[in-house]
Amino acid sequence: MTRIILRGCNGRMGQAITQLLQSDDKAQIVAGIDVAGLKKNDYPVFKTFKDCDVDADVIIDFSSPDNLEEEFTYAKENNVPIVLCTTGLSDEQNQRVKEVSKDIAVLQSANMSIGINMLLKVLKLTSKALAESGYDIEIVEKHHNQKLDAPSGTALALADVINEVLNNDYHYVYDRSTQRQKRDKKEIGMSVVRGGSIVGEHEVIFAGIDEVIEFKHTAYSRNVFAKGAISAAIFLANQKPGLYNMEDVLG
Repeated sequence: MTRIILRGCNGRMGQAITQLLQSDDKAQIVAGIDVAGLKKNDYPVFKTFKDCDVDADVIIDFSSPDNLEEEFTYAKENNVPIVLCTTGLSDEQNQRVKEVSKDIAVLQSANMSIGINMLLKVLKLTSKALAESGYDIEIVEKHHNQKLDAPSGTALALADVINEVLNNDYHYVYDRSTQRQKRDKKEIGMSVVRGGSIVGEHEVIFAGIDEVIEFKHTAYSRNVFAKGAISAAIFLANQKPGLYNMEDVLG
């Protein structure tokens, strides 16, 4: 049984993971970390890692970029791996993640969905041929009206995997309102929609002459992310120090 500390346990994703693990015989939440609210859970909830005195095998973090250093310190001192699902990290924080992974196992992913990670694999196989054939590349992402970061971490991950295949020759365009010029061939455009209760939708568009190819993923429930995070936690619990991603979980 994999013992999990869940950071952000009282948030939407935290509660989704909590509900799924109520009937799971491979993993259980032994403690939560959350500064907000006092929701009733079947496990103790602490405001900070400094207060937590519960032994665990792995941390799942579906919180915010705030106070990451406290989490890193706890994880290193107690040799507890981290499944880091938080998006919106700064360049400096991402660099810290790499540094911390030298001491403990860290799995970082912008999106825990198995479907999104399969889409990343598909884009690795197709992007070069389509770009070289003259297709323009656009990414459209949609999320609920409470999401703070834009574009989403997943949209950036999709763009990054395409750009990597294309030797990082492309640049990203987030806003065309200040431009009065034709589209550059070496650009990846990103559009953002925020509204209602949209869980998550990502569309990659390859627009050519007289035809369009679209790759689209829609999440209808937060459970797709919760299931991925749980699978990642079970995988990571026994791994050596290093930086992992969902491809490692999927094999």
